[in-house]
Amino acid sequence: MAISPTAEGFRAAFRQPSLTLAEITWRWVAGATAALLFFFGLFEYLDSLPLTSGELLFLRTRQPLLVSRALEHILRGSMGRAVAAAMIAVVLVGLVWMIAASLGRVVTVRSLVEHFRSRLGSEKDRAAGSDASHEAEGADEAQAENYPGKAAMPALIRLNLLRAIVAIAAVIGFVGAAILAGFASPVSDPQPGLAFLVFLPLAALVGLAWYGLNWMLSLALLFAVRDGEPALNAIVAAVALCRERTGAVLAVSVWTGLAHLVVFFAATSVVGMALGFGQVLPWRIVVLGVSFVTLVYFALVDWLYTARLAGYVCIAEAPEELLKPAPLPVYGPPMTAAQAPPLATTIDRDEVILSDVPVGSPGPSVDRDGVGSREISPPAGESAGV
Repeated sequence: MAISPTAEGFRAAFRQPSLTLAEITWRWVAGATAALLFFFGLFEYLDSLPLTSGELLFLRTRQPLLVSRALEHILRGSMGRAVAAAMIAVVLVGLVWMIAASLGRVVTVRSLVEHFRSRLGSEKDRAAGSDASHEAEGADEAQAENYPGKAAMPALIRLNLLRAIVAIAAVIGFVGAAILAGFASPVSDPQPGLAFLVFLPLAALVGLAWYGLNWMLSLALLFAVRDGEPALNAIVAAVALCRERTGAVLAVSVWTGLAHLVVFFAATSVVGMALGFGQVLPWRIVVLGVSFVTLVYFALVDWLYTARLAGYVCIAEAPEELLKPAPLPVYGPPMTAAQAPPLATTIDRDEVILSDVPVGSPGPSVDRDGVGSREISPPAGESAGV
């Protein structure tokens, strides 16, 4: 191709670290809010549970059977309140995530669109010539004035709501897969291996369906911000982009996915090594090291997501001629003997060569000034050549 969307995406993410910072900000704010809400609700729920002296005695024995009986007695009648509190917390965290994701997507996509419009416009002018450069600059300025990114919040909220619904449906699908797998291992004849073999493909199908739908809705956010399209039209535009430029979209997804796998395996290896030193180092140092590696991993994942998003924006903004494969050099057919140029077969007979000099003669004499020469004629009766 004239340009590589994958390379352009990594280049934009590397040269504009503010985009990654924006992604990290809204993602980590939503994640920190969810974590704080979870631990706060857990501690409040545990603080509300009554504890008798008998239950405390069972817990202090550290016997598995007695401890399980004590926990069962403590948690009896309180699971309803825990489930209700968890549902309320999930709804509130979902609202925070939808608002934060929508605001972050407006900022990042708008910056990427402006970046690639200026860059790809110069590439297009360079490929087509500089005759229409002033017209292209005027068109870009007029398009920037009428940019619809500010009015994209309703569509972004709807698309993120659809993503949340798809995630909840995936959770229900995993539960349904577990229930169906349980039928393969009845109580009368338990077969956990068979149940696992039944559960694994069902869970894989549910996971693939969730990933595909979530990816398509994430791509539709781009068109909701760039074109100001409603949610349904943005989904249609995302499907059209995947159908028309399948190779470029697949290349960006594959390369960023491979980079994510490399980062994941590297992070898990480092965490495993840190946990291996748990018996030598204090546990606080081990926890601090694992937390630091985890934060670095999340930051790198957000950077890779920014690079992938930049690649998609490059594909959507690039004209067709920049995404076409570069033409291969054309070589003509081999030249025949008739088409070959004639070889020089004549000899310059005025040129003095060694065969023209008779044996025993002193040869051509050269003036002392080195300007001219004088030939000596051979004696009579001798031939001039061999």
